[in-house]
Amino acid sequence: MFEYRITRHAESDFNRVIYFCSEKGECRLEDVSDSQTTALSAMLNEKGADGWELVQLLFGKGGLLAVWKRAL
Repeated sequence: MFEYRITRHAESDFNRVIYFCSEKGECRLEDVSDSQTTALSAMLNEKGADGWELVQLLFGKGGLLAVWKRAL
């Protein structure tokens, strides 16, 4: 059995963590700054230390949602 948690993270915390796709469907992550990947890593490590496993990240205009699970 698992429990789940959904957390919200403001755009201001991750304003450059976005996945760029061209009109041709070509996508790249090269424009994401190191500070943003560091911030995302810190969030993942903090939740991981509490036993949470990331299920999915959902990116949107105002920020992102993270879906987590951990065993009961």
